[in-house]
Amino acid sequence: MAIKKAIVTGGAGFIGSHIVEHLLSVGWHVKVIDNESAETHDNFFWNQDAENYKEDVCDYKSIRPLFDGVDVVFHLAAESRIQPTLNNPILAAEVNTVGTCTVLQCAKEAGVKRVVYSSTSASYGLKNKTPNVESMPNDCLNPYSVSKAAGEELCKMYTNLFGLETVVLRYFNIYGERQPLVGPYAPVIGLFLKQKKEGKPMTIVGDGLQRRDFTYVKDVVDANFLAAQSNQASGEVINIGTGVNYSVLGIAKKIGGDYIFIENRKGEARETLADNSKAKKLLLWEPKTKLKKWIKKQ
Repeated sequence: MAIKKAIVTGGAGFIGSHIVEHLLSVGWHVKVIDNESAETHDNFFWNQDAENYKEDVCDYKSIRPLFDGVDVVFHLAAESRIQPTLNNPILAAEVNTVGTCTVLQCAKEAGVKRVVYSSTSASYGLKNKTPNVESMPNDCLNPYSVSKAAGEELCKMYTNLFGLETVVLRYFNIYGERQPLVGPYAPVIGLFLKQKKEGKPMTIVGDGLQRRDFTYVKDVVDANFLAAQSNQASGEVINIGTGVNYSVLGIAKKIGGDYIFIENRKGEARETLADNSKAKKLLLWEPKTKLKKWIKKQ
């Protein structure tokens, strides 16, 4: 196979850096676009074997030349935490919606073959019963999910109107190495492990009985790699989750140690649980890492 060329937006972040690492390991040429704006990161993970560009995905003039000669774009750059977007909905709309439109337009003009868009299970909201199926209507509860769902619609439009191949991957809660650890809105598993390590009580939001489908980051990398190459995936929206969920309180007890309860948060779903049968069928994807085994190793 000829060497493939890829762009990874948000490629110095948590999930993106793992995708960059994998692509390089299989001989792809990789360009990374990241503006280091993620506030939950205490550091960024630039890979020295990639071409690295500290640019904003909303800046068409700066990023457009980078797309020439590229085969696949993995678009992960986003305002990616729910609670901060409640305080700044305009930024969420700019980065997640306008930024996605900019990336798609650059890809279209450059003749990129496919864009794999990292989306979110947050669009299922409260009204949809679990397990969550891709055909369910959106129930967006916050600026984050609204802006990411708009990005999905843009992907669909660019495929239907302009013929640009897109694949939308709806992630459930991602955990693993390099997970963000800064501030109260960092993902819960990394936050709990950090709090325990520092001798602090784990902070459980609300009653802790909310349930989440936790998915390992390298399983998400596999899904992206398969989505980039699948003959069946173009134009599809695909859940990436394990099909098993755990309560936040249960996770705290599994990690072990003291915990306290803090105030409930607006705009968050009570339960997430992926129906991943579409990922299994179209991508031949299976989640490999089990949460409880991973926690035991920490």
